[in-house]
Amino acid sequence: MKIGCLGDIVFEVSDKEMKTIRDATWSGSASIATHQRHLDNALQEFVGVDPDSFEFKIRISQFLGSDPLTDISKLFDYERGGTAVPLTIGKKGYGKYRWLVKKHKTSLEHYDKVGNLVGVDITVTLTEYTKG
Repeated sequence: MKIGCLGDIVFEVSDKEMKTIRDATWSGSASIATHQRHLDNALQEFVGVDPDSFEFKIRISQFLGSDPLTDISKLFDYERGGTAVPLTIGKKGYGKYRWLVKKHKTSLEHYDKVGNLVGVDITVTLTEYTKG
């Protein structure tokens, strides 16, 4: 059963494959400017909203039916190409439009007996991409 996706990376659970996200956080912030005044208190001004941020972890394992290098390659392509992708979890699309992969951190967890990578944990950090 498909439970979500980040672009072409599908999160799903079935009898053949399991790839889900965990430890997800969605955050946002306001943009506040500080105007310094000579010999007086500084003034704060709300100037807008910063892009939201979304971070989560994915465990990818051949033992769970997925090829880690395929999904790592897709993340590299999204990040290095500046590709804006949709994020969907369940029936909800997150963000106002799309997301950019700002950074990722891959923990190379498991190898087979000849040294091939078979399991990874990936932490993905997204930044919101809005229509101009």
